Amino acid sequence: MTGAVVELRPVRQWIRRAQAAHRDRRESFGTAYTTVFCVAVLAAMFQGPLVAVFRPLAPRLSGSGALAAGAVCTGLLLLALRRLGPVTVSRPAAYFLLTAPVSRRRLLAPAMRTAAAGAALTGGLAALGILGNAVTTGSYLLAGTGALLGVLLTLLASAAQARPRLAALTDTAARLALAVGLAVLVAEATGWPPPLPGGEIATSAVVTLTGALAVLATIALLLGVRDLARTSNEKILESAKATGTLADSVYGMEPSFLADMVERRYWAHRRLRSARLPRRLPPLTGQDVLLARRRPARLAWTAASTTWPLLLSSAPRWALVIVLLAGSTLAARATTGTVKTDAGNPVLLRTLGLSSRQVVQQRFWVPAVLATVWATTALTLLQLAGALPPGQWWPLGLALGPVGAVAAIRAARTGFVRNDLLPFETPMGTLPTGALVYAFAGVDLMILLLPMVVGLAQGVTLTWTTAVFQIVIALTGVRLYLAVSTGTDRVELARRG
Repeated sequence: MTGAVVELRPVRQWIRRAQAAHRDRRESFGTAYTTVFCVAVLAAMFQGPLVAVFRPLAPRLSGSGALAAGAVCTGLLLLALRRLGPVTVSRPAAYFLLTAPVSRRRLLAPAMRTAAAGAALTGGLAALGILGNAVTTGSYLLAGTGALLGVLLTLLASAAQARPRLAALTDTAARLALAVGLAVLVAEATGWPPPLPGGEIATSAVVTLTGALAVLATIALLLGVRDLARTSNEKILESAKATGTLADSVYGMEPSFLADMVERRYWAHRRLRSARLPRRLPPLTGQDVLLARRRPARLAWTAASTTWPLLLSSAPRWALVIVLLAGSTLAARATTGTVKTDAGNPVLLRTLGLSSRQVVQQRFWVPAVLATVWATTALTLLQLAGALPPGQWWPLGLALGPVGAVAAIRAARTGFVRNDLLPFETPMGTLPTGALVYAFAGVDLMILLLPMVVGLAQGVTLTWTTAVFQIVIALTGVRLYLAVSTGTDRVELARRG
């Protein structure tokens, strides 16, 4: 028995009318006002940094650097499209319309058009930014070239969503483009750019390339719309969950939703074998070691990211300080997901008979080692490149690493965003206090690195006395945090700290 295909447009119109019947017009007007006002205020606030990004006074990218920046933007955009779908529907539509007797092509086509428009806008802005930062001059038609490349990347990601082998090749190519582009940018920042011809790009060549890409994008778009029906329900449901969780995380200002989804998606596609914990290590430390060993790709990217501060060697010192602090904290977060699990469900800790102090001390070692190695390596590379003030800065990795680890652990212990705190009323709308507290959890511990931050920002020569003083302050502060925020008579981790 075959069922007739129902026209999709009347179904969507009925859904919109039903939603509009329960929506207050004043609420819709308030939402629109808040959105427009926020965009206007943010544009006025960040006008200077945006101009510095897109049209700096002294362009620094050579021809090879511009190509490398384009490769980095291409890799990032393709990876983002692959993670979000790009063929997706809303979660209600996934549950009610995906299995309904409607045209799948018409159901999924709006998502592809939206993704293509967003990718085109992103590609055009990236092309403008690269063109403004490049020493080599070029036509503004390159913005159209970048927009067309964004559309082609959307169609490639859509085709890969329906084909597992193409998906693996696409992900590998995106990661390779990202790695090669970053390597070239780092090489250029250290004074060794690969030799490539420079000069002005001919307008005729840009017009020819843009026209060819426009024809190719049109043909690929027609074929891609016809190919939408091949996308399996499983892939569409997965992308619907991803986009829905991202929307919930942004609307509710709850980043843990997105982090938990990423963790679940990663481990759901892995086949694990039972392994014994290292006998010479405490049980929770051994578990963190095993967790780090089972994520070699993340360790590889963490090791490669030690060279990224070199990209800011000519930037203002405050930007370099922020990158060093954030990098050490992100390196420590490779295994702090277990701390969040312990804080949310301490049943296993009660079974093991461990107190909160023992738990935090055992969970501290692996993040501390990762952050210390990252910070020491990054400071050493910066010092060899001559990007730091005079003095021996590499020993400060012994201070930056433990503080970054404690900051990551403190952020993991906070749990979910607290919505019971009184909000702030601003002209741009209501600002929840709990989201601000969650966002800055752990950042307050960076006060322990104040001597290093002041020295880097002011370009002061670092003496061994100052270095030892900074290391002692950092280690003492870490020890006090572990002693004050934990106890030997309780198991809960989220009560304090």
